[in-house]
Amino acid sequence: MIRFALISVLVLSTASCGLLSRDKSRNAGSERALPFKAKLSSGDDKRNIAIAVVNKGAGVEEVRESVRFEATKYCLLNYGGSDAAWQISPVSKDWAFTQDGDKLVFNARCTSR
Repeated sequence: MIRFALISVLVLSTASCGLLSRDKSRNAGSERALPFKAKLSSGDDKRNIAIAVVNKGAGVEEVRESVRFEATKYCLLNYGGSDAAWQISPVSKDWAFTQDGDKLVFNARCTSR
């Protein structure tokens, strides 16, 4: 009887470990420090995202990894895949962005699932 109680307690305590952490992005982080702080926001359609980054005079190439990391993390955690379709500029054939004060704002859409 004591063995059964002990086994039951161990099984139930192990099974409930996942209930303690509900924040999906809590452990998501970059392997190395990203050079720019990016902030993601989603629109009415949660697949459409905008990522704003304070670029401090840097261009698209310099901020790209900080922006890509936020989009990848969001799409992976919410839609099960890391693919994002970036809005492309017809002029530069590169990621399109708008400038909002000292921020560059990039738009993408999660394409997984």
